[in-house]
Amino acid sequence: MSEYFSLSECDVIGFDLDHTLCRYHLKETSRLIYESFARYLVEHKGYDKDLLTLSPATWDFCFKGLVVDLEDGNLIKLAQDGTVLRASHGTRHLSTEEIIKHYGPKREWKHFESLNTSYTRSAKYYFYDNYFDLPGALLCAKVVDMLHKRGSEVTVDLWKDMVAAIDHNYNTSAFKEDAGWYFPSVKRDPARYLQPCSDSLKAWLRSMKNAGKVLLLITSSHSDYCRLVCEHILGRDFEELFDVIITNALKPGFFSLVPQQRPFRTLVNDVEESEGLPSLEKPGWYSQGNWPHLHELLKTMTGKPEPKVVYFGDSMRSDMFPASSYGKWETVMIVEELEGEGVQRNIAAKPAEPPLEPLGKKVKYEDQGMKTPSAASEQWGSYFVDAHRSESGEDEVPKLTWCSYSIHTYSTVAIPSVEAIADLPLDYKFPRFSPDKPTTTGYFPRPPDSLLKMYGTVP
Repeated sequence: MSEYFSLSECDVIGFDLDHTLCRYHLKETSRLIYESFARYLVEHKGYDKDLLTLSPATWDFCFKGLVVDLEDGNLIKLAQDGTVLRASHGTRHLSTEEIIKHYGPKREWKHFESLNTSYTRSAKYYFYDNYFDLPGALLCAKVVDMLHKRGSEVTVDLWKDMVAAIDHNYNTSAFKEDAGWYFPSVKRDPARYLQPCSDSLKAWLRSMKNAGKVLLLITSSHSDYCRLVCEHILGRDFEELFDVIITNALKPGFFSLVPQQRPFRTLVNDVEESEGLPSLEKPGWYSQGNWPHLHELLKTMTGKPEPKVVYFGDSMRSDMFPASSYGKWETVMIVEELEGEGVQRNIAAKPAEPPLEPLGKKVKYEDQGMKTPSAASEQWGSYFVDAHRSESGEDEVPKLTWCSYSIHTYSTVAIPSVEAIADLPLDYKFPRFSPDKPTTTGYFPRPPDSLLKMYGTVP
């Protein structure tokens, strides 16, 4: 395999939508998601109204890559070997002594092997790896705090209620029915939450089509929400940019092999036809589906027995791991945390966060000083590297986080945003991640500060 990767070598170029092609105003969106989940717990499940009040400092807790252990209510940050680097019970930080008391002198998390080999969720743990459910980690921790304040035990009912809150706001009929709080808010004011794509990115997509590439859009969002987002960020003619659009793809299940695969379905006015398609015969807009049937269509469209596919996405669980492991696709991971560690977006001007409007009976926020969820955290440290502290607390050894290891293992390249490469020629050669290369190789335009410091390179 070449040590370089180029888009010009690919026959098919695919994109996830949310937090990949579509950039969100992270602060605004995170507040809305937290509010949507919290209001459900308060109004439908009788939880304490104090959940609806957050200070700016509270958002430091919101950190991608945490795993919640549903058996004990702890949130943990893992090293590449499964060592517990940091942990909290509720929002309370656990000391090195408490971590060792809970996880043993080697600080081993017992479910690591299961998570590390499948990236699937379980009845025993939940992995927060995308911004759509990340505020749920903060909410979950705040509920644990409140239960302890009351002297109540943390039970599985908490997690059942959290799942119900997620489903209430995100289920496939919620957009059409104006149910929950998330979709109605985005529909009412999309500019508050969505960042329009630059002209250079739109030109880049068109240049790939003009170069004979097959362009895919594969998203787990339902078709109605996908249309609203795409019209806002790309324009009303967005369908012309893609040969195949797949919504409600239910990733990572989309990449499942027989017999778990779901059939593709056609859509009529955003409603799925009840009869599944036996195969995919032509380009178009479809719902659900599976990778093997898509692969057959791509062979026909490209005229090649094994077309080379690259897929851009932001989720290790839903995009990188399954596309790389099952689809054998090249993968480009969007890692917004790079921007929190000194890596700049390659565009002239970054859209400003919109002003915060009064929220009435909504969650009460103080915007000033709120940490963006992609930035490094005081409580959790860097997304990429952390120090492993000895029992005495005197010795610190830098370790790659499990998230950093996963990026290096299942991604071809990692970038802060699609915009970061939109001005590059299609034959630009990106150094690819490789087990034979340092873990700093594969990040574009450069590695994060924490990785550079780990290897003794001053940013």
